[in-house]
Amino acid sequence: MADKNTTSSAAAATPASTTASPQQQMLVDFGPLLVFFATYKFYDLKIAIVTFIVVMALALIWAKLKIGHISGAQKLTFAIVIISGSLTLYFDNKTFFYMKPTLVYALFAIILAVGMLRGRLFMKDMLSKAIDGDVPQAIWKKLTKQAMIFLLLMMAANETIWRTQTEETWISFKVFGFTGATLVFTFWIVFQLMRYLPHEDISNDK
Repeated sequence: MADKNTTSSAAAATPASTTASPQQQMLVDFGPLLVFFATYKFYDLKIAIVTFIVVMALALIWAKLKIGHISGAQKLTFAIVIISGSLTLYFDNKTFFYMKPTLVYALFAIILAVGMLRGRLFMKDMLSKAIDGDVPQAIWKKLTKQAMIFLLLMMAANETIWRTQTEETWISFKVFGFTGATLVFTFWIVFQLMRYLPHEDISNDK
């Protein structure tokens, strides 16, 4: 994060912000998915995959230039999209792309689990900067376990849907179902952390 400078010249030399607003984060994370869905509706999966890769790359470039930061999760997701998309196009086998969400969720679950076993809570690393409060370590461990369970459930859902439903149903669920589930889980995490936020004493204000 950029330090607060005391001179205007120093401030001008640093990025305006390295923390994304909720709107900016939503645009980077979910904008490419909506473009992917629209492209699939008008064309087919192969063209949608190419478009998805290009738009996701542009979104990350925009995030780097505008926000000044690309998260590790975004980089990892983009790498998996490129690999699974390229394999799908090269071998003409859609299974690689169908399993992309499964691989993403699995890797994130493994990262959280390994981190917790080694004494590092990545949930705390990701959220503590946004939570200006004293959150007990036990709570961060609880939230990390909840995140791992959520990721495993998402893995199971993806594997079940692409193996039993039509391609169109899977894509709709991928874009809207997984996105909705992720937002609900995010709100649940925030709800649990709200009790640790500092509360201003309004009665002392004049």
